[in-house]
Amino acid sequence: YICSKRLITNLSLYYKTNKTSHDLVYLEQVYFNKRLMVQYNSTLGKYEGYTKKAKDLADGFSKSKPFLEQAVKNREKCRTHMDLVFELQSHPVEPSVRVTPVVRQGSSHQAMLACSAYNFYPKQIRLTWLRNGEKVINYVTSTEELPDGNWLYQIHSYLEYTPSPREEITCMVEHASPKEPKLYNWEPMFGAVRNKIAVGTALLFGSFVFVAGLFFYKRTTA
Repeated sequence: YICSKRLITNLSLYYKTNKTSHDLVYLEQVYFNKRLMVQYNSTLGKYEGYTKKAKDLADGFSKSKPFLEQAVKNREKCRTHMDLVFELQSHPVEPSVRVTPVVRQGSSHQAMLACSAYNFYPKQIRLTWLRNGEKVINYVTSTEELPDGNWLYQIHSYLEYTPSPREEITCMVEHASPKEPKLYNWEPMFGAVRNKIAVGTALLFGSFVFVAGLFFYKRTTA
């Protein structure tokens, strides 16, 4: 198992697991402008530098008893958290999925849809577009799985298309959390059209209540 501590602008712990190994390796890494400068490896028991100045800095860290003692403490702290990490990994989290329209300019198609999956774990997931039950390959773009920073991920897939009457567009989501793929249909009534209907219905109902109340008031005061 590898437990790493990476410094970019702050310190954070992350874990990489390899179930074929029973050893835990602690890495403390210092990055500057996305370049690895200094690294502590618990297997070597010392700091290593990857530039001329960083090597001098690493040598100073390796000769510092407080730095080495703290690195050992961090390694043991990491070891105590491994059971919790494995427990979390054994419980998949089902994604929250939404299919929504997207406004896009300069496209040769009249419409664009986004299938967004949020807050899922583990990272591996597949989003597939279906049009009337048939898999769509062309005019589909997707993002990579994006970390949310809390062990969960999100991903987005986009479909450019020209709407046609009585068609069914579906986003199929395959993930470890449900045993079977789940289907999410695009409902054109959602969004602005649905909101207009809801507002119109509310106004009609309000008018009916007002008229009924006025009629009842006149009856009781006559």
